[in-house]
Amino acid sequence: MQLEVPFYDVDILRVAWHGHYYKYFELARTELLRSIGLDAGDLIGPRYAFLVSESQCRHIQPLEYGERFEVAAWIRDYENRICIDYEITSLDRGQRSAKGRTVLVSTDLEGRLLLRTPQAIRDRIVG
Repeated sequence: MQLEVPFYDVDILRVAWHGHYYKYFELARTELLRSIGLDAGDLIGPRYAFLVSESQCRHIQPLEYGERFEVAAWIRDYENRICIDYEITSLDRGQRSAKGRTVLVSTDLEGRLLLRTPQAIRDRIVG
């Protein structure tokens, strides 16, 4: 997905505050999961829940106010937990700005951790 750094995301130096990169990851993750039928309200919500168990971001080159960028997200692993990798690339400079990862675990509706990603979710991922 393509975005632009809004004024309210930058600090006094006019660069995107580091915490907003997780917001950009979240937007890309939502679009990715929605594209395979795993958005809230489908299987997720009525039958299962996802919880973020890990997150990381490596900042490489800061994004600046008004800069256009692309956030790519893809599923790296899904058997026992869902690992999603991200890459943020500046469209204006043609350089990678950040890369990251989130790890999601599945729970049932009572909040019990499922040690393996449910088959219905894995089926949506492999299409």
